Amino acid sequence: MGDVTALAEEQLSALAAIVGADRVLDGPAGAEQYGRDWTRAHVPAPCAVVLPGSIAEVQSVVRYARRAGLAIVPSGGRTGLSAGAVAARGELVLVLDRLNGIDDFSPVDRTVRCGAGVVTAELQAYAEAKGLFYPVDFASAGSSQVGGNVATNAGGIKVIRHGMTRDWVVGVKLVTGTGELLDLNRGLIKNNAGYDLRHLVIGSEGTLGVIVEVTVSLADPPGDLAVMVLGVPDLGAIMDVLHCARGRLELHAFEFFSEEALARVVEHQELQRPFDTAAPFYALLEFAQPDEAALEAAMAVFEETVEQGWVLDGCVSQSVAQAQSLWRLREDISETISRWTPYKNDISTRVSDVPGFLAEVDAVVSEHYPDFQIIWFGHIGDGNVHLNVLKPDELPMDEFQARCGEVSRWVFEIVQRHGGSVSAEHGVGLLKKEYLSYSRSETEIELMRGIKRVFDPDGIMNPGKIFDL
Repeated sequence: MGDVTALAEEQLSALAAIVGADRVLDGPAGAEQYGRDWTRAHVPAPCAVVLPGSIAEVQSVVRYARRAGLAIVPSGGRTGLSAGAVAARGELVLVLDRLNGIDDFSPVDRTVRCGAGVVTAELQAYAEAKGLFYPVDFASAGSSQVGGNVATNAGGIKVIRHGMTRDWVVGVKLVTGTGELLDLNRGLIKNNAGYDLRHLVIGSEGTLGVIVEVTVSLADPPGDLAVMVLGVPDLGAIMDVLHCARGRLELHAFEFFSEEALARVVEHQELQRPFDTAAPFYALLEFAQPDEAALEAAMAVFEETVEQGWVLDGCVSQSVAQAQSLWRLREDISETISRWTPYKNDISTRVSDVPGFLAEVDAVVSEHYPDFQIIWFGHIGDGNVHLNVLKPDELPMDEFQARCGEVSRWVFEIVQRHGGSVSAEHGVGLLKKEYLSYSRSETEIELMRGIKRVFDPDGIMNPGKIFDL
């Protein structure tokens, strides 16, 4: 725990006058709870934590912070993996938990308005109760918040079918760095009246302002879904399976993971292997199964891929419970490997480039650090893969981090050659900031800085994240 920079008593009193005395925290407990996300590379050291209960209170806090020269870190569910919600330099943490209302549901428009603090799973449950579906989904849905999802343009497991968070946002309310409230797009489907500032805000990681409210669109429920897990001999075969399945199945997810990932999940989560045959890699396909014809199509895909040598073995779920069990083989990977303090990279390239891309990365890391174990998994159907390097037990953390810094630079050089992204879905935050130039030109970065200055002229909104001014 770092030294929490103390505010003067009159500053704490001014904040308490806005949000209430019990909603201002200035001790180490509040800093530890609210001053960091799931990353542990930076020690939290905010000056204070405030929990406003309305948009008006958020505006007042921002205006006061601007006058007092205080930097602000917006805080949602704090499930980020790029240190985007870390307050390590005496910032004021502005927590959105209390902005958690869901209202203004329109069955005609099929939209609903959410406070930024609404937990993703609560929105999903609300949509289900209305006979509809909110398709943005990921392992942290039970704790991540809608505002944070929008701020990072969260992706997850359904992107191949339903797209990113961006594709479901039809309105955003943002409090800028001057305390002004912007109401962007207002739920419209068609709106070509000038620049769509909504899409600048989505993915801006709190650097342009505080997202306080989001209007999202909802979809028809997906109906019955089945899951198939296939063992494949190499990554090229996974691409062949994807091409074959896309032509015959209504895919909702297409994930992959390595044998090393599966072995650890099976051992530590007490799960069963999907089948006896071990394979270097596995593909997990989720597909619509409205009738027997869909299952027959899935079996045809299996048979053809086996005949072609693309698949070694496989299984398909016969019940909802079995589908959930098969999903755990993929979704429990992050939790399982967390005990080895993995060094994570969230990278992407064009789907067709993934096999060669992964082979290059694997070869570079294996050559330089043969004692490091690599765990691969990810959303391979949309070109997004997660590289996890496990820390050897005997290696000190500082040395491991330093050596992984070298790994990242080699990996990002490969990303750059493939025209990919150093951050596919987790954001840039602090962890990826020095590598931004591998995916964005200097001209683009300078334009980003200029946009930030317009929204946040004093540079108080999540400073130091994504880039430095």
